[in-house]
Amino acid sequence: MGYRYAAEFIGTFALVFAGTGAIIINDVTGGAVTNVGVGLTFGMIVLTMIYAVGDVSGAHFNPAVTLGFFAARRLKGKVILPYVLSQLSGALAASLLLRALFPQHPTLGATAPAGPALQSLILEIILTALLMFVILNVSTGARERGITAGIAVGAVIALEALFAGPICGASMNPARSFAPAVVSQHLANLWIYVIAPVTGALIAVIGCRCVRKDCCSVPIRDMMDPPS
Repeated sequence: MGYRYAAEFIGTFALVFAGTGAIIINDVTGGAVTNVGVGLTFGMIVLTMIYAVGDVSGAHFNPAVTLGFFAARRLKGKVILPYVLSQLSGALAASLLLRALFPQHPTLGATAPAGPALQSLILEIILTALLMFVILNVSTGARERGITAGIAVGAVIALEALFAGPICGASMNPARSFAPAVVSQHLANLWIYVIAPVTGALIAVIGCRCVRKDCCSVPIRDMMDPPS
């Protein structure tokens, strides 16, 4: 496995372990972490992982982000499957470890709508579109640009988790929702958290084209080749 795929595995593992771990610990301690703590945990783990491996893989940690970069012509098609498999594998490894640590927890932090499914579907589409829009505008090619990229991406994730998390879960990430749903066998609502993030990421590409002429015009040298 190449360096980029290892980085995506580790980064997604960290995201799911810390983020859903915060949800689980909040549940088992009777709310000690709080919704604010959960939202900040998701934002801060993404921020730190961007600085850790953003220059290696682009720090996607999210199949929807990977597909968004491809739609924006910033990522070569031949790396999509290895990226997504690395992300799903990292997420599953984190959820399996959390199952071993908290065997009695029923959902392992799986996302589920608190209201109607359509409400959460629309929320997740909009949340992911906003996230992907920010990512596209603070990145060069499929990699983050400058020292503030991690802050911007981490901040929008924390912000969206803080206000929308109690209603839809604010997943914005099929891998983050897939792993705990599969390991805990709570699959009924998984379709929302697969369809909505991908749709939102594609919408963001259109939004980026509306504000940046060069949004989908990246030199070929800035597109990520698969490692040898």
